Amino acid sequence: MLEFTFKSEDGKRRCKWCRGSPELLKYHDTEWGVPVKNDQHLFEKLSLEGFQSGLSWRIILAKRNNFRAAFHDFDFDKISQFEAGDVD
Repeated sequence: MLEFTFKSEDGKRRCKWCRGSPELLKYHDTEWGVPVKNDQHLFEKLSLEGFQSGLSWRIILAKRNNFRAAFHDFDFDKISQFEAGDVD
Protein backbone atom coordinates (compact mmCIF):
# COMPACT_ATOMS: atom_id res chain seq x y z
CA MET A 1 0.00 0.00 0.00
CA LEU A 2 1.27 3.48 -0.89
CA GLU A 3 1.87 5.92 1.92
CA PHE A 4 1.01 9.51 1.04
CA THR A 5 1.74 10.88 4.48
CA PHE A 6 4.58 10.81 6.95
CA LYS A 7 4.81 11.30 10.69
CA SER A 8 6.82 14.44 11.42
CA GLU A 9 8.97 15.16 14.45
CA ASP A 10 6.06 16.83 16.25
CA GLY A 11 3.99 13.66 15.84
CA LYS A 12 1.58 15.10 13.25
CA ARG A 13 0.86 13.25 10.04
CA ARG A 14 1.42 15.37 6.95
CA CYS A 15 1.49 14.94 3.18
CA LYS A 16 4.86 13.76 1.88
CA TRP A 17 5.14 16.64 -0.59
CA CYS A 18 5.69 19.16 2.22
CA ARG A 19 8.62 17.32 3.73
CA GLY A 20 11.21 19.07 1.54
CA SER A 21 11.46 22.48 3.19
CA PRO A 22 10.27 24.64 6.06
CA GLU A 23 8.38 26.85 3.57
CA LEU A 24 6.41 23.90 2.24
CA LEU A 25 5.70 22.63 5.75
CA LYS A 26 4.40 26.04 6.84
CA TYR A 27 2.30 26.33 3.66
CA HIS A 28 0.89 22.84 4.25
CA ASP A 29 -0.04 23.61 7.84
CA THR A 30 -1.46 27.12 7.39
CA GLU A 31 -2.76 27.53 3.83
CA TRP A 32 -3.09 24.33 1.82
CA GLY A 33 -6.69 23.19 1.69
CA VAL A 34 -7.93 26.19 3.68
CA PRO A 35 -10.94 27.91 2.03
CA VAL A 36 -10.32 31.50 0.94
CA LYS A 37 -13.14 34.04 1.12
CA ASN A 38 -11.20 37.30 0.69
CA ASP A 39 -11.14 38.40 -2.98
CA GLN A 40 -7.62 39.81 -2.84
CA HIS A 41 -6.23 36.69 -1.17
CA LEU A 42 -8.03 34.50 -3.70
CA PHE A 43 -6.56 36.58 -6.54
CA GLU A 44 -3.09 36.08 -5.05
CA LYS A 45 -3.55 32.32 -4.80
CA LEU A 46 -4.84 32.08 -8.38
CA SER A 47 -2.02 34.25 -9.69
CA LEU A 48 0.66 32.26 -7.88
CA GLU A 49 -0.84 29.01 -9.18
CA GLY A 50 -0.52 30.41 -12.71
CA PHE A 51 3.10 31.39 -12.19
CA GLN A 52 3.79 27.97 -10.69
CA SER A 53 3.11 26.23 -13.99
CA GLY A 54 6.33 24.42 -14.82
CA LEU A 55 8.06 25.44 -11.59
CA SER A 56 8.13 23.90 -8.16
CA TRP A 57 5.80 25.31 -5.53
CA ARG A 58 8.84 25.78 -3.31
CA ILE A 59 10.26 28.32 -5.78
CA ILE A 60 6.96 30.23 -5.86
CA LEU A 61 6.78 30.39 -2.08
CA ALA A 62 10.40 31.59 -1.91
CA LYS A 63 9.61 34.39 -4.39
CA ARG A 64 6.18 35.24 -2.96
CA ASN A 65 7.30 38.56 -1.48
CA ASN A 66 8.75 39.57 -4.86
CA PHE A 67 5.41 38.78 -6.51
CA ARG A 68 3.59 40.81 -3.85
CA ALA A 69 5.86 43.80 -4.49
CA ALA A 70 5.51 43.56 -8.28
CA PHE A 71 1.73 43.22 -8.10
CA HIS A 72 1.02 45.74 -5.33
CA ASP A 73 0.06 42.99 -2.85
CA PHE A 74 -2.23 41.53 -5.52
CA ASP A 75 -4.54 44.53 -5.33
CA PHE A 76 -6.51 43.95 -8.53
CA ASP A 77 -7.82 47.54 -8.54
CA LYS A 78 -4.21 48.82 -8.72
CA ILE A 79 -3.22 46.15 -11.24
CA SER A 80 -6.13 47.11 -13.49
CA GLN A 81 -4.58 50.59 -13.70
CA PHE A 82 -1.21 49.28 -14.92
CA GLU A 83 0.15 50.95 -18.02
CA ALA A 84 2.67 49.58 -20.51
CA GLY A 85 5.62 50.77 -18.40
CA ASP A 86 4.27 48.96 -15.35
CA VAL A 87 4.02 45.72 -17.28
CA ASP A 88 7.53 46.04 -18.70
